[in-house]
Amino acid sequence: MGSSVAYFLSQKPGAFDVTVIERDPTYAQASSALSASSIRQQFSSPVNIGMSQAGLAFLRSLHSTLYVDDPAPDVGLTEPGYLYLASAAGSAALRENHATQIAHGVDVALLQPAELGTRFPWLHTGDLSLGALGLSGEGWFDGYGLMQALRKKAIAQGVRYVRAEAVGLLREGSRINGVWLNNGAALACDAVVNAAGPWAARVARWAGIDLPVRARRRTVFSFSCPETLPRCPLLIDPSGIWFRPEGGKFLCGFAPDPADDADDLPLDAQHEAFDAHVWPLLARRVPAFEAVRVQSAWAGYYEMNLFDQNAIIGAHPDCPNLYFVNGFSGHGLQQAPAAGRGIAELLAHGEYQSLDLSPLSFQRILENRPLREKNII
Repeated sequence: MGSSVAYFLSQKPGAFDVTVIERDPTYAQASSALSASSIRQQFSSPVNIGMSQAGLAFLRSLHSTLYVDDPAPDVGLTEPGYLYLASAAGSAALRENHATQIAHGVDVALLQPAELGTRFPWLHTGDLSLGALGLSGEGWFDGYGLMQALRKKAIAQGVRYVRAEAVGLLREGSRINGVWLNNGAALACDAVVNAAGPWAARVARWAGIDLPVRARRRTVFSFSCPETLPRCPLLIDPSGIWFRPEGGKFLCGFAPDPADDADDLPLDAQHEAFDAHVWPLLARRVPAFEAVRVQSAWAGYYEMNLFDQNAIIGAHPDCPNLYFVNGFSGHGLQQAPAAGRGIAELLAHGEYQSLDLSPLSFQRILENRPLREKNII
């Protein structure tokens, strides 16, 4: 998010003097580096659909837009689609989401169990009522590569990256006039963008603002299977587990039980969950997954917006030069181009010009108007 904002702000030479404060340029714990890095248009809210459509267009053209020198950036975008599966209990919601998606130009088809079995013969469909398959514009990419390409282009356009840890904000009245660093120095500023990801609530507290964003650990498993699954998309099972191919292997993950989903848990992979929870569900859905071997596992953070699982974008009404780009709840990488462009437009023009992101403003939280996103993975 920080590098996306920096890239868009620095497109016009001399318009802004942009500094990115980065405490760890290795990005060892950054969600961008630890994500499964996928992109979809199958959301239930128009603003999320629009942001991901903008993200897709950006990914398809970044070899030229983010070009600095050879080799041109390539994030390996592949588009086999997303496949949402529903039991009888979930089919009505899938149909409702499908109607919203079709109305906003999403290339998605509803498939009956027989159609699912014909298209994906490796899939167990006996307990399914419906599936929604993205026919184009959905898939996965190299999220770390996207972050590095944005960063490299931002630097080429004059952005300064400072290796330091921000430890406070200098708030005077309703304005932020500086950022305190851990070396005791303060960087003066006209505006601050909170792009701290899972740690965004801490930054907000420095300004006396309560931001309902928390770090929630998610484990990704990599496993191999002796059989191949022809035309395999990213599949979301009614149980909540998901999987997709990755080279000759597969990646998969799950949402923990709420009782086990505390804030700020250490980034230790939940290895025990694979045999106890994930693998039985995988094998039930795909019989070939009876014989799998876990290759590796890692954990990263979702920056979960506990209010409504949607992003919070824009300035705070009580602190108009403090901008937020937080709380994407697992779909931040795919929406980073639209979010960065939106913040840049607010700073440059005082309003959105490309895509109206006002439904994601902080105001909805203050007024207790949640914008629910039904399709959270």
